[in-house]
Amino acid sequence: MPKVSSVIVPYASYLRVYEPLAAFPEPERSHWARYARRSDRPSYQDELRRSLADLVPTPPVAVPVHESSDAFVTEVEGVLCVCPWRTRLRGWQALGELAQELPPPVLDAVLPPVVRRQATQDYERWLAGNPDARPWIRTATWQVPLHWFVLVSDAERRYDEGSAEIPPMLRYRTPMVQARRRTARALRTLRDTLDEGPLIDGLVDVGRWLEEFHPRSLVELDYGGLVHVLPPAALDGDHSAADVAEGIEALRHGDGATAGEAYGRLMERWRAVRDRRSAN
Repeated sequence: MPKVSSVIVPYASYLRVYEPLAAFPEPERSHWARYARRSDRPSYQDELRRSLADLVPTPPVAVPVHESSDAFVTEVEGVLCVCPWRTRLRGWQALGELAQELPPPVLDAVLPPVVRRQATQDYERWLAGNPDARPWIRTATWQVPLHWFVLVSDAERRYDEGSAEIPPMLRYRTPMVQARRRTARALRTLRDTLDEGPLIDGLVDVGRWLEEFHPRSLVELDYGGLVHVLPPAALDGDHSAADVAEGIEALRHGDGATAGEAYGRLMERWRAVRDRRSAN
């Protein structure tokens, strides 16, 4: 049996929201204020290692017993902003997507049915008392959903090829107000020019999610573990946000040929990533 956990989990991208400290109610606000002063805050890699470690015991831990008290922290124009991990909530939500990601025999081997049933029952009980709960982080495996690129611009792209000690990094960061504006503008264009489909549905969904957060938040699109799938030349030449923006702008002006060319570049680029998934 292959090490499924090492195949599925690390090769993921992330969409994160960092909210200003003032957006959190007490006592959580004070907790994050103290947390931000710590010098031993865990990194992106630490979050991934902890997730993988839960799959090692027998039976595996489908969802953490307790909610994480960790977060990613950054400053935006001198304002402290926090992105809570909410690992338990995200774990519950991810369980519902596993059936689409893995064949039944592999899924049963990774997370036996009895483990999944118990986790589902726990989530239903918890959700009854927390109906408005939502995560600050969204995850996608073996891809960056195309509608995520609508939220950012190529000018906000940052690529670092890394070193022997530091892994490569490719990410975008944008103010919440810009992400919302781009989402609304793109939706108008797509609804005027295309039939309903996954791109529009995904954009509607992520737009509703963004509305849940403080307007002065920061939105981050991070290639995460995908930087370990693609060679440096491919990462350096990856300007998917620019291709998405070009395609939508072309549709807005009725230029179907240019929109098709941009879409073709995107499909070719991300087909290469999906082919690597199939090879594993």
